[in-house]
Amino acid sequence: MSFIRACAVDEVEPGKPHAVTVDGVDIALVRDGQDVYAIFDECSHAAIPLSEGEVDGCLVECCLHGSPFDLRTGKPTIPPASEPVEIYPVKVDGDDILVDIENPINEGTS
Repeated sequence: MSFIRACAVDEVEPGKPHAVTVDGVDIALVRDGQDVYAIFDECSHAAIPLSEGEVDGCLVECCLHGSPFDLRTGKPTIPPASEPVEIYPVKVDGDDILVDIENPINEGTS
């Protein structure tokens, strides 16, 4: 795995998506308690940044049509989105969040 620094942990406010670009890939980072998730920052239905949506636990909702995506799987949980988006391995190293964009955990559409 090839982890790249995305940002500092304290840049990601718990419960709010944080947009970053890692090696040319747009990602939304979300902190939920001690967990940090990285999801491709574009709704598979309408090409809207997921980082502009609301977070509810392990879900981030697209602000345009309301489809929530599971941060653990990348899958939408209700329509209109029907295709998953990629999620990426994350690790915290000291004060930094690292993301492996070369090895998505799922088979999203990015």
